[in-house]
Amino acid sequence: MPVMSSPSFPAVSRRRFLEGLGSAALGFPFVARSLRAASVSGRVRHASFGLSGMAWGDLMALASHPAVEVVAGCDVDDAATAKFREKFPEARVYRDYRELLEKEKDLQSVNVSTPDHMHAPMGLACLERGVHVYGQKPLAHDLAEVRRLTETAAKRGLQTQMGIQVHSSKEYRTAVRWIQEGCIGKVREVHTWSDKKWGDTGEMPAGGDPIPAGFDWNLWLGVCSERPYIGGKWYHPGQWRKRLDFGTGTFGDMGCHIFDPVFKALALSAPLRVTSTGAAPSAHSWATDACVQYVFPGTPFTEGPTVAVTWYDGNRLPPEEVLKQARTEDTPNPLPKQGSIFLGTHGVMVLPHVAMPRILGGGKGDHEAEGASNHWHLFVDAVLGGAPCSAGFGYSGPLTEAVLLGSVATRFPGKTLEWNAASQTFGGVEEANRYVGREYRKF
Repeated sequence: MPVMSSPSFPAVSRRRFLEGLGSAALGFPFVARSLRAASVSGRVRHASFGLSGMAWGDLMALASHPAVEVVAGCDVDDAATAKFREKFPEARVYRDYRELLEKEKDLQSVNVSTPDHMHAPMGLACLERGVHVYGQKPLAHDLAEVRRLTETAAKRGLQTQMGIQVHSSKEYRTAVRWIQEGCIGKVREVHTWSDKKWGDTGEMPAGGDPIPAGFDWNLWLGVCSERPYIGGKWYHPGQWRKRLDFGTGTFGDMGCHIFDPVFKALALSAPLRVTSTGAAPSAHSWATDACVQYVFPGTPFTEGPTVAVTWYDGNRLPPEEVLKQARTEDTPNPLPKQGSIFLGTHGVMVLPHVAMPRILGGGKGDHEAEGASNHWHLFVDAVLGGAPCSAGFGYSGPLTEAVLLGSVATRFPGKTLEWNAASQTFGGVEEANRYVGREYRKF
């Protein structure tokens, strides 16, 4: 079945997509076992989906918790498994995550740290089996997938955490505290950006290339439609974020990080509408130089009935009238390569990604800093029966949905998309609804 990332593919309703996201779409029958609400004998039996790059970082951070026992790992590329075998010689290695879930009978937690298009299939498979999930950002590739993950985790009472580790840093925790304590008054608007360029204006190479030895291209494609393998890092291992079917562009990558303290500090809910004024993606790749404006309902921390939050990436930056409010004589050019500017009724906050926030222009309060927590260990502690994670899917699901709305909006430059969060449907631009979900290929 085709994926829903190309404009040439037919639309799929959210209901049909959600039905397809169940057991059949994941390629083998699921029989939910009893939920593992806490570990056995104070140990957490853990497996990693993905064994290189960010997956390796997640695994090492989780494995550093004294209660974690790494029992298995999974990767479709044999080149990624050698280091894992050396580090965890007693752990079992798999290529297919479905086989891992079938054979590891007592698994309690996993980290899903793969390309974006497999976050939901893998994460949902684990949740349906009662396994706690640490899922990399963005939580999923598509809006409907995010909602399904959020709802399933809540229904089954499982512990979850999204891989936005800066959420638990002193820098972001401090920024949230200062905003909510009113250090710059009520927030009037926010501008947030990243200089990364996860997009491509070039042509897709014609034809295909030989599949490297030890690399399972079919499993890497997973739920996405079949296509020839292209070498030169067009897809694997380094450039998949640029491709519509597999990644979510700069916004999906960095937006989940940089939007996080904005979302948390202002206690935002689902946006009312979103408008993109940047370039549209091509038939196969995301664009760069985005400018996406959201309008959210107002909150106790904002001024007025609504609040605007605008995202920029690549070479795009906030307008000069915004930047000049963040300049001082001591710091004439304070703009970091990634970060946010909060404009308040009594001052301005500049929040780099990642450095301590700075209050400018008459901010008030003592500006006491927050401490940091270990984002990965908080997840393990929650599995052990401790406090739920603050970036669990109940929080990070709505955050990811907001970010992915921006990705959809880039497909319709200059058009305002009205968003009905309850039904997960767009108003004003009917065609946008085709990008809420996608069909899965059986593999």
